[in-house]
Amino acid sequence: MSNKYLNLLGLAMRARKCTLGEENIVKDIQRQKAKIVLLANDTGKQTRKKLSDKCQFYNVPFYVVDDRDTISQAIGKSGRVAIAILDDGFANKIKLILDESIRG
Repeated sequence: MSNKYLNLLGLAMRARKCTLGEENIVKDIQRQKAKIVLLANDTGKQTRKKLSDKCQFYNVPFYVVDDRDTISQAIGKSGRVAIAILDDGFANKIKLILDESIRG
């Protein structure tokens, strides 16, 4: 994975354009506030299924990225497995970076 998206994740967090916590993320997906959802690759099966199903139903893009420690360190909070980005600018740039890293 590219470290560029982690830098943007940290910026988005400091700009207060992120939602943390499974229930808060679900609410923001349902309210169409979440522009993109990032899931840690070591997220539990139930949490991953719940969030990915919500994202698919509400047409919110989601990506499975690095492990929870890497994501948590990027945003300065411990034990985070999912993050929703609420800002179009941050979301579009993170999508662009992740799509490029997937294509290789």
